[in-house]
Amino acid sequence: MSNQQKFYIDGQWVDPVGKETLDVINPATEEPIGTIAMGTKEDVNKAVAAAKRAFETFSKTTIEERAALLEKIIEAYKARMGDIAQTVSQEMGAPMSLANAAQAPAGLGHLMYSLNALKEFKFEEQVGKNLIVREPIGVCGLITPWNWPLNQIAAKVGPAIAAGCTMVLKPSEIAPLNAIIFAEVMHEAGVPKGVFNLVNGDGPNVGVAMSSHPDIDMMSFTGSTRAGISVAENSAKTVKRVAQELGGKSPNVILDDANFPEVIARDTFGVCMNTGQSCNAPTRMLVPASRMEEAAAIAKATAEQIKVGDPSDETTQIGPVVSAAQFEKVQNLIQKGIDEGAKLETGGVGRPDGMNRGYFVKPTVFSNVTNDMTIAQEEIFGPVLSLIGYKDEEDAVRIANDTVYGLSAYVSSGDVAHAAKVGREIRAGNVHLNGAGVDPGAPFGGYKQSGNGREFSKWGLEEFLETKALLGYNAA
Repeated sequence: MSNQQKFYIDGQWVDPVGKETLDVINPATEEPIGTIAMGTKEDVNKAVAAAKRAFETFSKTTIEERAALLEKIIEAYKARMGDIAQTVSQEMGAPMSLANAAQAPAGLGHLMYSLNALKEFKFEEQVGKNLIVREPIGVCGLITPWNWPLNQIAAKVGPAIAAGCTMVLKPSEIAPLNAIIFAEVMHEAGVPKGVFNLVNGDGPNVGVAMSSHPDIDMMSFTGSTRAGISVAENSAKTVKRVAQELGGKSPNVILDDANFPEVIARDTFGVCMNTGQSCNAPTRMLVPASRMEEAAAIAKATAEQIKVGDPSDETTQIGPVVSAAQFEKVQNLIQKGIDEGAKLETGGVGRPDGMNRGYFVKPTVFSNVTNDMTIAQEEIFGPVLSLIGYKDEEDAVRIANDTVYGLSAYVSSGDVAHAAKVGREIRAGNVHLNGAGVDPGAPFGGYKQSGNGREFSKWGLEEFLETKALLGYNAA
């Protein structure tokens, strides 16, 4: 990948202003697989200037022109799907089976949904004697995470293009190589110069420079709540819009009339998928207190059957966590669960048997967890499940809502209407009923400290638009 130590600015690959670089580490081997340039405030200034110039013309393009451009981006993305999957697997540890089936296709899906939303969206509406117009907000700063990298890049870039915005993307410096391929896709598709710009770097340098930049009109951020607060604080200086998708500690309410063997096995694996590195993972499993032992036995048996291993092995179900820092965090939280008195059913600290390198974590199940324990309140971002007992459905809802987060929740019942009744009581942006998965055609985002705003499809498009009232004008 010849562009690793360059940035994509104003339609071309350019050298960085500074000389600092960072090795990209394969978490399965702990060995470098590439080296990226690390950006500075000056690099951000160049990218923003390019985006600001491009906005003058790109904001005036027609729906048809932007739709044609998205179609070209989609075709160019399809041609690089294999490269994208391979790169994601190597830099953040996703098994190739998951990279091919979900990580790479997720980006394609959001581009396609953005195209569909664009074709159906009503940018103008007559309200009485006034014409209400939706216009692109301007230059957008996009900051994306490492855990589902293409999912989040495309969920921002797609609707930004559809809206007529221009942008500067800063991907996670932990897994940045896939974003370089994405920039190559944009170039191959013929995206006008300055519309899409890529600057690699870290939060304190590039992220802060973007958030505080007076010529960036909006920040769209996905990542930790801690980092999201920093983005909001720096963005407040110029009163720009901030859309955030942050952390989660999602409750998973298993109602007494659910099929326990089926549902608990399904959702135990669901927690471990992507090595537990999903902000909406159902990490708090709420079960009737009287059935704790039964639920724990099912979860334990399921976790012990999950194959942890080399991401390049097609039979591997979960790979390593992304980094040494993440490994230490997960290990410390597992130990915290033991120290605070939760019952360790399986897993625990240390690597799985037979592994002496790589950031691999044992699929871990705790039972008899109380909701005030650290493992029930902090986002672990690893393959760790906490089983919490509840007395009745009212108690289950109380426990489910006893968190600073509100991204997702899960409810399972023998009757979906019963599940929906309970789901209505939970304060979360997405409530998955009876195993329903994430749908790119539905809004995605959270309550409370899980963020603000919504992504995906037409809801994502709306985030990149301003509303103008032309008073006293009847377009008809």
